[in-house]
Amino acid sequence: MLDIRLLRDDPDAIKAGLARRGVDGAAVDRLIDFDVAHRALLARQETLRQEVKALSKAVGQAKKERDEVRASALAEQSRAVGDEERRLNVDVEAAAEAIRSALLVTPNLPAEDCPDGESEADNVETRRWWPGLEQGFPFPTFDEHQQVPHWEVGEALGILDLERGAKMSGSMFPLFRGMGARLLRALTSYALAAHADAYEELRPPTFVLTETITATGHLPKFADEAYHIERDDLWAIPTAEVPLTSMHRGEILEEAVLPLRFTASTPCFRREAGSAGRDTRGVLRVHEFDKVELVAYATPEGAKAAFDDILARAEALLRGLGLTYRVLDLCSGDIGASSKRTFDLEVYSPGCDRWLEVSSVSWFGDYQARRASVRYRPADGGSPQFVHTLNGSALAWPRIWAALIEQGRQADGSVELPEVLAPFLGGTTTVTPRR
Repeated sequence: MLDIRLLRDDPDAIKAGLARRGVDGAAVDRLIDFDVAHRALLARQETLRQEVKALSKAVGQAKKERDEVRASALAEQSRAVGDEERRLNVDVEAAAEAIRSALLVTPNLPAEDCPDGESEADNVETRRWWPGLEQGFPFPTFDEHQQVPHWEVGEALGILDLERGAKMSGSMFPLFRGMGARLLRALTSYALAAHADAYEELRPPTFVLTETITATGHLPKFADEAYHIERDDLWAIPTAEVPLTSMHRGEILEEAVLPLRFTASTPCFRREAGSAGRDTRGVLRVHEFDKVELVAYATPEGAKAAFDDILARAEALLRGLGLTYRVLDLCSGDIGASSKRTFDLEVYSPGCDRWLEVSSVSWFGDYQARRASVRYRPADGGSPQFVHTLNGSALAWPRIWAALIEQGRQADGSVELPEVLAPFLGGTTTVTPRR
């Protein structure tokens, strides 16, 4: 969440920053009004507390002077003021909750170098990569046998069974079979092995507390997109970012341990409530999928290096897989509510003839850390400061799976997978029809 002190010190700057995201200045004015009211109540409460202290002291003095009548009157007055202070505390807590509730739905300020724009149409493509680019090869063209959508290829090879997946769980829950399932496992092993040099591998819980999913900004804004187990008040994670960001919730770290880097492979669950009829064929948009996530805690000064590392690792995986991809610098109107800056990676799908998002790499500043209360103690002294959090998918597998199946399809209907996956596929890279 935003620092309330920024609203007090420079409300115009906050308004200008949020206006880049399409947030009306009236929302900022309401926050300021809440804060003014809360501070006035706190001041009145403190006045009453001081009055009670003074009256208590006067009661003691009266008793010392054996003036029981005066002592009794002062004690009665002290009780009345104390009752008023306790009644006022209800209003103080209500005002504080109003501020917190407003801050929880107020998005982050976009970074200064985040491109301005209103929607995905305004995102900026920064670069493309394809096999042979460094050797001067032109942007690839794909043969007719590669221009078959993955759901048809998967069905023909017996490695994707959408019908039985839907029979078990409903639509948008795919069933991968045989080499289709092995490919997902191989991709996960490939990614985790690539990150093992610098990121601690974790296996976090799949279900988390409300305060855990609130810390990342997924609640309250995206409650309709999440799966909630009401009986236990637990949430199925939409991404490993959620538990990993709360690894050190409520803690103060030493600056010397930063940056902290974590990676995890988990299932991810999303209702995709607003996606009816959009990208729902095959595995382009599903309710459950596997993903390897990278998360970092850093100092403000170390945040850029942490961001660049996550982005470079995601790109390196795509290059290793030989997938054509592009990098988009998301505009202020398209970045996530918690983000200050986001780069998306999209692979080209020849069977669908479109670009598919497979990773978002984001820098959140101290927005998430304030919600999770994760701070560090500066090495040169001073008060604890909030860490900066960063994360990125490296990578999310359904669309990678789709692009590999389409791009690797051969004229005879088989599929050749990238050689880098051979060690994780028992030495084979050829997918032929299941028997």
